Amino acid sequence: MKEVSCKDCPLRTLQLFMPHADDDVVLIQSLKRGQVGLGAGQDIIHEGQTDAPLYTLWSGWAFRYKTLTDGRRQILNFLLPGDFIGVQQKMSDALSHGVQALSDVQLCVFSRDTLWQLHRTMPHMGFNLTWLIAQEQSLVDDGLLSVGRRSAEERVAVLLILLFKRAAAMFPDAGAGGVPFPLTQQHVADALGLSLVHTNKTLRKLERRGLHRIENGLLFLKDSTALARTAALYGDGKPPQRPLV
Repeated sequence: MKEVSCKDCPLRTLQLFMPHADDDVVLIQSLKRGQVGLGAGQDIIHEGQTDAPLYTLWSGWAFRYKTLTDGRRQILNFLLPGDFIGVQQKMSDALSHGVQALSDVQLCVFSRDTLWQLHRTMPHMGFNLTWLIAQEQSLVDDGLLSVGRRSAEERVAVLLILLFKRAAAMFPDAGAGGVPFPLTQQHVADALGLSLVHTNKTLRKLERRGLHRIENGLLFLKDSTALARTAALYGDGKPPQRPLV
């Protein structure tokens, strides 16, 4: 895999990501330790790992998860290009969750002291990291609200809208031609605390109502207004412009 420099990163051309000063990009490049590619289903970080580096997800999708001793899995949140991975381990001795590639992924690898370097050298970049962590926490909070209080239809509708809007922000047609959707029904079930049978029935029910379509690995929103109404969603689900490390 040919390594791409930070200044030539294609993510930086997208309106979803805030522009950075040249000095910021130079600093990020100096902290970068290479790029790595992994296949779908491979762990990026293992549960309990103590020596994981930091990553920026450059392409592909991934997810954070926890498992119980009997193998049951809870997906905490899904990660899309531009997301920063591994910060939680910096706050403890070992990671209490794992991160797995949902599709084939490419990742930029950073040294373990990147957090301290950014805070010491360029405090505004340290603030950007804090913003990214807070944004991820808000997604996890919304997932908790779904699992704890929303009905099955509301849970699935919220997940479809939020993932569609996050992915669509990276396409010039805003998702008119569909967005990648590498999730299986088991991933949906594990994220929403539903059985596989209930997940299948709920997805089919929403599709029969003409709200969405999943076809050939792509997600299409056919009636986003009605789907948002079903979801009882706060706001429109469109992701805010964000920093990129």
